[in-house]
Amino acid sequence: MADVLAENLSGKAVMGADGTELGMLYNITMNLKTGTLHDLLVSPHEEVRADKVAFEQDEDGRFHVPVSSVQAVKDYIVVQR
Repeated sequence: MADVLAENLSGKAVMGADGTELGMLYNITMNLKTGTLHDLLVSPHEEVRADKVAFEQDEDGRFHVPVSSVQAVKDYIVVQR
């Protein structure tokens, strides 16, 4: 995958590879010692049922999508569900 600047990801929509819109990118977590990206924090759309999504959720209801699940970054961030 080509390099992408983090500022270009802010507020980008996140979509499952099956075409389901999951929500909007809220933040990205990383390991401060190694610089390795860990999770995308996604604020879910109101229509998305949490019980139908296999990603963990935090106390604010945001999905933790592992960076390893990212398949493409273009108009949307596409993730494998």
